[in-house]
Amino acid sequence: MNARTIIATLLFAGSSAVFAQTAPATPATPATPAQPATAAQPAKPPLTEQQRIDQRQAAQKKSIEDGVKSGKLTKEEAARLEQRQGRIDRMEKRANADGKMTPEEAVRIQRAQRAEGSNIRKEKNDRET
Repeated sequence: MNARTIIATLLFAGSSAVFAQTAPATPATPATPAQPATAAQPAKPPLTEQQRIDQRQAAQKKSIEDGVKSGKLTKEEAARLEQRQGRIDRMEKRANADGKMTPEEAVRIQRAQRAEGSNIRKEKNDRET
C-alpha cells in the first residue's frame, strides 16, 4: 500500500467513528402514543348537529344583543333580525318534532343560519345608528 491509501483509510476510519452511534445505556421501552398537552382534561366528544345549531343560534342572538348595546344596530334592525332568528327556531322545532333531526333538515337549518349570520354582519356594519 502506498502512503496515500493508508492515510485515506485512516481518515475514513476515524471520521466514521465520529459519526457512529452508540447503543443507549438503558433498555429500550415499548413505544407509547404521545400524550396531548392537556392530558389532565379528557377530550371532548365531537358536537352533534343539534348542538352545533344551538351554539350558532345562541352566538347569533348574542351578536344581535351586542350590536344593540354598542349602537351598531338600531332597535328596528334588531327586531327584524330577531324575527328571522325566531323563524330559524321554528324550523328547528319542526325538524325535532319527530324526535330526530334528519341530515337534510340540519343542512336546511344551517343554510338559513349562515344567511342570517351574513345579514347580522351586514346590518351591524351598514353605518345606520
